[in-house]
Amino acid sequence: MPLIDMPLSELKIYKGAMTKPKDFDTFWDDALASLDSIDLDLSITEADFQVPFARCYDVYYNGTDGARIYAKMVKPMTIQEKVPAVLRFHGYTGDSGDWTGLLNYAAAGMIALAMDCRGQGGKSTDYSQVKGGTLYGFIMKGVDSGKDALYFKHVFLDTVLLARIALNMDEVDSNRLYACGASQGGALTLACASLEPRVSKLVPTYPFLCDYRRVWDLDLAKDAYIGLREYFRHFDPRHEREDEFFNTLSYIDLQFLASRIQGEVLMATGLMDTICPPSTQFAAYNKIKSPKKMDIYPDFGHERLPDHNDRELAFLLS
Repeated sequence: MPLIDMPLSELKIYKGAMTKPKDFDTFWDDALASLDSIDLDLSITEADFQVPFARCYDVYYNGTDGARIYAKMVKPMTIQEKVPAVLRFHGYTGDSGDWTGLLNYAAAGMIALAMDCRGQGGKSTDYSQVKGGTLYGFIMKGVDSGKDALYFKHVFLDTVLLARIALNMDEVDSNRLYACGASQGGALTLACASLEPRVSKLVPTYPFLCDYRRVWDLDLAKDAYIGLREYFRHFDPRHEREDEFFNTLSYIDLQFLASRIQGEVLMATGLMDTICPPSTQFAAYNKIKSPKKMDIYPDFGHERLPDHNDRELAFLLS
């Protein structure tokens, strides 16, 4: 078959092109500790949209750096004992989607929560102020202000807060907290499960935000990764700060968080993916130490993967 990346045999042992900073773990441990001082000001109100077999709610809470985060929540109409909760994360620049996209979880006896990423296509707000440009994509936001200002640092922490909200609900079985999503949603699934070890099952589908230098080396800094190319063209045309640039991004490279995951993993990738190249996904997958399985679609790219949604729900229900 044609190749857009490494042969599968090499993908299975690939360890990534980025270097993990020495203070990486301390950086994230400090970030998690900072969440204890946030007043969530949690608001849960019934949504305008309702169906006979479930209840739908609008959820708002405070995130880091002054953001106000929105999530949809759907609960089964009748809950007689503690039930699983599943966190859903959306693709790049999108939103939490239609209510109908969550009803299958309620029908299966789960509570579902779907978060809008701050400042993207949904209702979550982003009030952060950073130095430098934010041209062509959120990856770049904050990179010239340093690792603490990185946009995705804060989005990763938003997912942790959502997980904690779910875990604190009386109806939720804390041993059955799940996470899933595709592309950016797959990335946030990995981030959430890395930073909140009580996520017991996760389904990251062709995850974004992994192994940025590999994306660059493959000349695939386009589409969702176009910010990499445009940053250099606008702000560092001679690449005098290339190492500094990639070092800053390494703090939000999910291959370095993935070893923290404790939950069971079902990951899916298409070997023809030119949006999130397979090697970048394997860089993260190969560092996961918990029980894991990779569903591989040799002829597919960054698109619908046949039967994958069914396999995801069956995995969560098993």
